[in-house]
Amino acid sequence: MKLFKLLPLSLAVAGTLASAGAFAAENNQELIDALEARLAEVEARVGGEFNDTQQPAVLNAQSEVPLGIVFSGYARYGAGYQGSDSLYVGTDGSLNANATGRLGNEQNGGEIQFAKAFESDAGAIWDVVFMVDHWSDASWATNGGVQVKKLYAGASNVFESQPDLYIWAGRDFHQRPQTDLDDYFWMSHDGQGAGFYNMDLGALKFDLGVVGQVDGEMVGDNGRYAVTSKFHGMEFGGLDLSFYANYGFKSEKLENDNDVADSAYQVAAEMKFSGQKFIVRYADNAKDSVYDLAEDQTALLFSLGGGFGLTDKAGLQYQAAYQMLEGDAVEDRANYNIIVRPTYQWNDVHSTWLEGGYSVVDYDDIDATNQSWKVTLSQNIAIGPETWSRPMLRFYATVGNSDNEYSGKEANGDYITRDEDTLTVGAMFEAWW
Repeated sequence: MKLFKLLPLSLAVAGTLASAGAFAAENNQELIDALEARLAEVEARVGGEFNDTQQPAVLNAQSEVPLGIVFSGYARYGAGYQGSDSLYVGTDGSLNANATGRLGNEQNGGEIQFAKAFESDAGAIWDVVFMVDHWSDASWATNGGVQVKKLYAGASNVFESQPDLYIWAGRDFHQRPQTDLDDYFWMSHDGQGAGFYNMDLGALKFDLGVVGQVDGEMVGDNGRYAVTSKFHGMEFGGLDLSFYANYGFKSEKLENDNDVADSAYQVAAEMKFSGQKFIVRYADNAKDSVYDLAEDQTALLFSLGGGFGLTDKAGLQYQAAYQMLEGDAVEDRANYNIIVRPTYQWNDVHSTWLEGGYSVVDYDDIDATNQSWKVTLSQNIAIGPETWSRPMLRFYATVGNSDNEYSGKEANGDYITRDEDTLTVGAMFEAWW
């Protein structure tokens, strides 16, 4: 098989060398340069030079246009042996699904993306992006299988005064900022619509989008819409500051649905400094998304996370958060969680992580408190020495407990309780490429 892969390259090299001699005799340097450029292109295609190119989410005037199709994505798959009551650790009523930590506590799944970039004669850079995902799990979905998550086109360098402005339309992951150790998307507005990124306003940049929430696995929307915006690119003495403001509303499709609020909004600030990140977010008639349109509900989030090195080989990552949810239509509660992950890098390949997490859900009007904890030890084999180096193989063990004094009510009004231990041994891979 290797012989057949090298054969086209050998023929191209031989043809180029033979032609180069003839052109050199004619002292035609321009054609020789053209042949050498073509040879480099053939070598790149056959040798796989572009296999490691990852399609950027937002193009700009300086973006390179790789040859062929760019294959990229994210995935994690593996198996965990359940040795006790539950395979995973969680707190009932949690406002953050992975509040006790993501290491050894994650579902399987992946996102596979294909993209094609183009450059026009006028210098505009375009791309068309297609992605499918595979995340459905029996704990939260009724149907498995693969779903189309992205199919959009976009272009940059189409206005001379705004060369880095990227304009898009279609179906896309949209405005989904995330915290790491708890794998929490504290905003999420995936959908179909249009918008732009990186409008240059001088001292800052501006993003704006109008999107509709996809109706299940269908091709249309469900009548819930969002206008999203972000001001970013503000740096002051090592502080990188961003502001978000989002507005949700419904279309005539939901005119007679009295359970859906007419509107919702979110405002948030995100501050990054010295490898740390602080977030504050307030939502009205919503929590993580203004698609919620949840009547008489407010949510407030404070989150701090990041990491730092202890020695050349040892480091520490952490995540701490407080989130409050209250309103006439919800069970008022506060969720506190903290996650700490010490890491040790033995060499450029092998590392050991130890993650401990603790989460509490404290109800206001219910005499109950739910809590959970977990500890995961993970031995890792990775492609590089950084904590974010991927692909990575993990061999891990998790112990934990979820003690829930309130998991709902019986018909007679008695509280449903749930107290489960976790003992899991597993192996998985994680990769982004």
